[in-house]
Amino acid sequence: MKNRKSILSYILLVIGVIILVNILADRFFVRLDFTGDRRYTLSKATKDILGNINETVTVTAYFSEELPADFARLRRDFKEELIEYSTRSKGKVMFEFINPNKDEATEQKAMQEGINPVLINVREKDQVKQQKAYLGAVVHYGDRKEVIPLIQPGAAMEYSLSTSIKKMSVENKPKVAFLEGHRENSTNTMIQVMQSLSVLYDVEPVNLNDSAAKLDKYKTLVIVDPKDTIPNAHLRKLDEFLASGKNIYIAMNRVNGNLQTSQGTVVTTGLERWLEQKGVRVNPNFIVDQNCGSVTVNQQQGYMTFQSNMKFPYLPLITKFAVNPATKGLTSILLQFASSIDFFAMNKEVTFTPLAMTSDKAGTENPPLSFNINRNWQQRDFPLSNLTVSGLLAGKIVGNLPSRLIVTSDGDFPVNGDGQQARQIPPDNMNFMVNAIDWLSDDTGLIDLRTKEVTSRPLDQMDDAKKALLKYFNFLLPILLIIGAGIFRWQYRSNLRMKRRDENYI
Repeated sequence: MKNRKSILSYILLVIGVIILVNILADRFFVRLDFTGDRRYTLSKATKDILGNINETVTVTAYFSEELPADFARLRRDFKEELIEYSTRSKGKVMFEFINPNKDEATEQKAMQEGINPVLINVREKDQVKQQKAYLGAVVHYGDRKEVIPLIQPGAAMEYSLSTSIKKMSVENKPKVAFLEGHRENSTNTMIQVMQSLSVLYDVEPVNLNDSAAKLDKYKTLVIVDPKDTIPNAHLRKLDEFLASGKNIYIAMNRVNGNLQTSQGTVVTTGLERWLEQKGVRVNPNFIVDQNCGSVTVNQQQGYMTFQSNMKFPYLPLITKFAVNPATKGLTSILLQFASSIDFFAMNKEVTFTPLAMTSDKAGTENPPLSFNINRNWQQRDFPLSNLTVSGLLAGKIVGNLPSRLIVTSDGDFPVNGDGQQARQIPPDNMNFMVNAIDWLSDDTGLIDLRTKEVTSRPLDQMDDAKKALLKYFNFLLPILLIIGAGIFRWQYRSNLRMKRRDENYI
């Protein structure tokens, strides 16, 4: 009877502890983040944004239910992220989850808000079928609204949320100017860059031919691929801008490659001479790199014509970056007909830092030249290494105030194109330019978020020795743990029997 009461008391105690733990877990959210990229830890930039909001932020998450495991985990991760936002903002961030699939009226409301369904593959009874799913959110701040139409597995959820809140809550945005008047690429041709910059900045075109144009109201001046000669009067205005302590970002072409005519030529605008006066030489050459992108070519086989991708070393794939806010988190940038950059000291108060470099197997070729898509490239064609394709000049470049100047030897890498010719650029191409402008203009900290996402570490990119180690470790560890537990239990029971046989054992 006594034993029965003890067992009942023990069961009631365990139930009480479980209830208490659940109550505490519901009120206090704690999450330990052991991931290498700290994907579940809010950045300082997000904490600053949440600390400065003056009104309640309402997040309405339109997420379908009963989804496959990957998407169910995405819903859970997004909910936990919102709980973290709510906790950090002391309740100023509120959220709700709505399942648009429950009825037609809710589905219509989701689409009216800007959340459109996507088709995902679902496996049922050894068959794959497509299911309509909603994976988006709408963020409200006062009378303003931002839509996150699709949240994908592995995407940077924190960046989407924080930039949406920042975009609505910021009152006076800093201004960034894009130079026009010398056939530069216009802001309309850089859709991805403009979308990202518009979160924090008012982006305005400025034409120095206009006598009313003033540069003093801008934080940073951006010059992308001028094709016409820049007059000396305009170059002097650039000097005045730097002398006032402001910063400039330049993405320029020193050479031009035309795949339609297969010709490579030199580009001269006067900007290269202006840079040389500051110790930066953008050489009139074509970089070739064994680590490169591909071009699509038509090939004939009998009566059949088919397309295939061929490596084209004139499109260097840059994977080496300096430790700098402008390049933080970048993986790879694809350039088009880039040139090498050299620095020669002109001023002891100015420093030059290479930001992006080629691989260890690179080279240069001087124009004019003709491109041969079918060329058989040899190792001897890549005798050079770590050629600089983007660099930072910092210090008292002009005058007595410190300023910064970033130069990239490709004016096409951030360009989507115009109209029917528009195309998506690689994400890191956009990230590099926006990060650089952000760092030159304000350094808000969103650089950390822009490139923060779940990093894939596929086994097929590991060497054979490491794969074998992981395979045997995963296979043998559970077995060894079971054997170890068995040996410990056997030893413990054996020692206990020996004590009982001992004549002195009480």
